[in-house]
Amino acid sequence: MAIGNELTVRAFDYRIEFPLNAAPAGVWEALTSNINDWWLPDFHVAAPDSHVSLNPVPGGHLVETTSDGGGLLWYTVHASTPGRSLTLVGPLCLDCGPATTMLTLSIEESDTGCTLVLADALVGHVTDKLISSLQDGWKMLMEDGLKPFVETAASAS
Repeated sequence: MAIGNELTVRAFDYRIEFPLNAAPAGVWEALTSNINDWWLPDFHVAAPDSHVSLNPVPGGHLVETTSDGGGLLWYTVHASTPGRSLTLVGPLCLDCGPATTMLTLSIEESDTGCTLVLADALVGHVTDKLISSLQDGWKMLMEDGLKPFVETAASAS
């Protein structure tokens, strides 16, 4: 006998802006080449000592790899405008979903450096808990990880 549950399907999008006192080029470098240097320990899902990397070309991946060859594919790069924006697509299936996310990270110049704009669109079994978890997670990762990393590098140069 098969047992299952009917899931509610919905779509939801949100946008978060992160003002950064850093040059756009430095932020792009941090996002694409140095992501493991600021990726917070709580966000290493595959293993505590995993390595996070991003290949910022269409078809590239944001991936977390472990020393034993395991890992987690976070996103596939859908589009890239070097120095300006990345669009990433990925499944949400760990303890949530099933759902798909299309995440765009855009860097906009400002008087004090730049603003990283995160726009996320979700479709699938998208619960209020999932939305809150994603928004809180991105805020923590960017404000406690990326922001101090790029602003410290900017003040040192």
